[in-house]
Amino acid sequence: MTRGELWWADLGVPRGSGPGLRRTVVVVSSDDFNGSRLSTIIVAVVTSNTRLAPMPGNVLLPPEVSGLDRASVVNVSQLMTIDRRDLEESIGELPAWAIAEIDAGLAGALGLGVRG
Repeated sequence: MTRGELWWADLGVPRGSGPGLRRTVVVVSSDDFNGSRLSTIIVAVVTSNTRLAPMPGNVLLPPEVSGLDRASVVNVSQLMTIDRRDLEESIGELPAWAIAEIDAGLAGALGLGVRG
């Protein structure tokens, strides 16, 4: 698995407002991290709730870009560290422009490159 790939993942039983069940995720951890012997991977949850698209940092993915059957949104505020075994099926790889937008969204959500 590589950074920017979309996968179906088993996220288990949802707790509170967190995601759960079988969901689409995008791998956001670095390829160095992904290629290590660690058994975990960092992902951002993807949702079909397009009302979340205008939220800060989120990225709208048209179906022709994601390979999914409808427009979807990468929710940069829902990051998860999951076991690699929870990744069930590869969907495809996002184009460079989408990964760049996700990077910008993650930087904003995590305060990377911002002082104060």
